[in-house]
Amino acid sequence: MSTFSIFLVLITIVCFLLVVVIMVQNPKGGGLSSTLGGSTQMGGVQKTTDFLDKSTWTLATVLIALILLSSLSFTGTLSGSDSKIIDNTQTAAPVAPVAPVQNAPAAE
Repeated sequence: MSTFSIFLVLITIVCFLLVVVIMVQNPKGGGLSSTLGGSTQMGGVQKTTDFLDKSTWTLATVLIALILLSSLSFTGTLSGSDSKIIDNTQTAAPVAPVAPVQNAPAAE
């Protein structure tokens, strides 16, 4: 498995986790903590919004880092059947310049 494939799998996992963390949050600030109750229930869910906020920023940072690292590890070389792509950047052979035609005298 190439390094590019490993980065692709890791980026996919981080994207999925980021979507889950964002979907759990409530846009009005209630979020998961308002659903589970007060600070005495479920082992103290008072800091849930702080955890979700920090995990969102952490996952976003990890995602950006993975994307940058994957672009640096990509060498740009083609493999397999893709390497048979024709290079159209080659120039044609130079053509010799044509001498200018001299005007013939007009017949009288």
